[in-house]
Amino acid sequence: MRSLWLLLCLIGLVMAAPAANAVEEPQWSLVYEDGSFSIRDYAPTVVAETRVAGERGAAINTGFRRLARFIFGGNEPNREIAMTAPIAQRPEGERIAMTAPVAQAASNDGWVVTFYMPPGSRLEDMPRPLDDSVVLREEAGRRVAVLRFSGLATQNNLARHADELRQRIEARGETPTGALSYAFYNPPWTLPWARRNEVMIALQPVTPIT
Repeated sequence: MRSLWLLLCLIGLVMAAPAANAVEEPQWSLVYEDGSFSIRDYAPTVVAETRVAGERGAAINTGFRRLARFIFGGNEPNREIAMTAPIAQRPEGERIAMTAPVAQAASNDGWVVTFYMPPGSRLEDMPRPLDDSVVLREEAGRRVAVLRFSGLATQNNLARHADELRQRIEARGETPTGALSYAFYNPPWTLPWARRNEVMIALQPVTPIT
């Protein structure tokens, strides 16, 4: 039985790989890279967001369902929107201090879960969400420090890599701004060691990002 389960997981991973490679991501250019740590300049983009109260894991599941309904036709005029990666999550109404290890499971105000709209999308051309808890907005270009890692999105794994990101930023003398956020790129059946997760935070750019 265990061998059959492992075989099914491997088949699912192989079948998912082409689809994952075909999914678009927000446009960015590489500024600096050192192993799993990088600094990127992201282009302006349109995002769909929803705010969810509660524990982080439950919040991202609820947020995902709301946003998935929107892009799969839960909008006026019932138009489907291409799925992109990643799905992002950040604490609502909170800046996580980058001078101490990050080990919080949730903020008092809940979480913001985000889908990125396909590159080239314009806010004025987007369909109107039928769910009032889903909000569309334009996100300005930004410089972001990113740490890539694999494994499950457990609180310990997220906190450990958030702390490593803090150390990398401090070592470079960069200035973080805003809230820490997490980005998840893979479907839930992806094996832990094959997953691409990222923890990221915006930086104060030397020059404006356009």
